[in-house]
Amino acid sequence: MRSRQRMFAAVMRLLLKCLRLGRRRRFKLVRQAEQLWHYGHLCLRSLLYNSFTNGDVVLDSLFEPVYWLVDHVTRWFGVVFVALVIGLTSSIVAIVYICLLPLILQTYTPAWICWHLAYGHWNLIMIVFHYYMAITTSPGHPPQAKNDLTGVSICRKCIAPKPARTHHCSICNRCVLKMDHHCPWLNNCVGHYNHRYFFSFCLFMTMGCIYCSISGWDMFRDAYAAIERMKLLEKERLQVAANQTYYQTPPPTFSFRQRAFHKSVVYLWVLCSSVALALGALTLWHAALITRGETSIERHINRKERQRLQKKGKVFRNPYSYGSWDNWKVFLGVDMPRHWLTRVLLPSPHLPHGTGLSWDLPPCVTEQRAPLLAI
Repeated sequence: MRSRQRMFAAVMRLLLKCLRLGRRRRFKLVRQAEQLWHYGHLCLRSLLYNSFTNGDVVLDSLFEPVYWLVDHVTRWFGVVFVALVIGLTSSIVAIVYICLLPLILQTYTPAWICWHLAYGHWNLIMIVFHYYMAITTSPGHPPQAKNDLTGVSICRKCIAPKPARTHHCSICNRCVLKMDHHCPWLNNCVGHYNHRYFFSFCLFMTMGCIYCSISGWDMFRDAYAAIERMKLLEKERLQVAANQTYYQTPPPTFSFRQRAFHKSVVYLWVLCSSVALALGALTLWHAALITRGETSIERHINRKERQRLQKKGKVFRNPYSYGSWDNWKVFLGVDMPRHWLTRVLLPSPHLPHGTGLSWDLPPCVTEQRAPLLAI
C-alpha cells in the first residue's frame, strides 16, 4: 500500500515538473516572439524616422506623383503655349492692318494718323523684341565647377551648393539664379538674366491691349450692332423663304466680307480686353514685387521669416532691397539718366547688374542697404 502511494506521488511530481517545463518553454517562445516584433518595428522606424519630418513633408511625399505629372505636362505644353501666344498676337496684328488701318487712314486727321502709326508700331516692336528675348535668353544657372562657388545651402535635387536667391526648377530640372517662377507661356524659367524681358513683355503687351480696346471701342459697338442686325435679317429671310409668295422678296443679306469685318472687330476687342485685364493684374503684381526687391518665391519666404521674427520682437528687412526707386533702377539697369530712353523706352539687350552668384551693391544705388535683422 505504501509502495503504491509512493509510486503515485512520484508520478504526480514528474507530471507537475513536465507541466512547469512546458509552461516555461511557452513563455520563452512568447518572449522571443515579442522581442523579434519589437526589433523589427524598431528597424522599420529607424529606416523611416527623420527629426525634420512633419505633416507637410508627408503631404508633399503623397503628392509627389501629382507634382511629377504636372511638371511633365507643363514642360510638354510649353511649346503649345508659345505657339498660342504667337498665333493670337499675329491674328490681332493682321486684323489691325487689314481691317482697321484702312479705316483709320480714311477717317482720322493727319495728326491722329501719325500718332497711331508711331505709337502702334513702337508698341509692337517692344512686344516682339522682349518676348523673343524672354524665351531665348537663359535665366542663368550656377556653374558646374563648384570649387569657388559660394553657396548658402545645398540643393537636395542637384546635390550641389546653391548661391543666394537660387532655387531649383522641377520642370527644367536645374537650379536657376534668382528664380522668380517657371512661365509656361515662355516655355522658360524667369530668372536673373531674363526677368527684365519678361516684365517688359507683360507691360508692353498690356499697354498694347489697352490701346486696342480704347481705340476700337466705337468700332466694336458698331460691329456688334451690325452682327445683331445680321442675325435679325437672317431670321426674317428664313421666315420669308418659308412663306414666300409671288409678290414677296427676301430682305437683303450681308456679304461675306462685311460679316468677316464685323466679326473680326468683335474678336479683336474681346480678346484684347480680356488679356488686358488678366495680364494687367499680373503686371501690377510683379511691379509690386520689384518695388519691394523680391521675387515671387522670395515673397513667401520673406513673409514666413517676417512672422517668425515678429514673434521674437524683431523686424525683418530684405537684404536685397535698396529702396523703391533704387530697386527699379537696379532691375531695369538704369545707371544714368539717358538709360531711361536707351534701355527702357527702346529695345536694349543689356545685361542685369551682377552675375547672380553674389549680390554686391550696384553702382546706381544711392543709399546703403539696410541690415538683415534689426532689433
